[in-house]
Amino acid sequence: MSLQTQVMEKMKAAMKAKDTVALESLRAIKSAILLEQTSGGSGGELSEVEETKLVQKLVKQRKDSAAIFTEQGREDLAEPELAQAAIIEQFLPEQLTEEEIEKVVVQTIDSIGAQSMKDMGKVMGMVSKELAGQADGKTISTIVKNKLS
Repeated sequence: MSLQTQVMEKMKAAMKAKDTVALESLRAIKSAILLEQTSGGSGGELSEVEETKLVQKLVKQRKDSAAIFTEQGREDLAEPELAQAAIIEQFLPEQLTEEEIEKVVVQTIDSIGAQSMKDMGKVMGMVSKELAGQADGKTISTIVKNKLS
């Protein structure tokens, strides 16, 4: 089932339940999908990888906004952002733990023979491709830095 179909079904349920936070979150996903589909290069349909990247982007935006609001002492604005992020995260694949990410990073470093921070780009590229949608780029980057330095 495509992401768009899943979102539409959840939207109907949220409307019936009068869940405004869920509805707002789902509308944001739907809007982002439509925007991406109508942009020049996509050709109308999104692949599963593109859908995952889109959802990750939306979650990251919400979390970044919440962090800024919290930093400024605006918990009243941070809470809805985190609530929306939690709802949007339901559409992401199961996230890996740091230990699981670390295993993949170590395997990748061993397989390409990475020695120093000069090789970070190669390692990041391979690990990011392998763990697409299952791990946050920031977490991967931190683990790669720790292993290479």
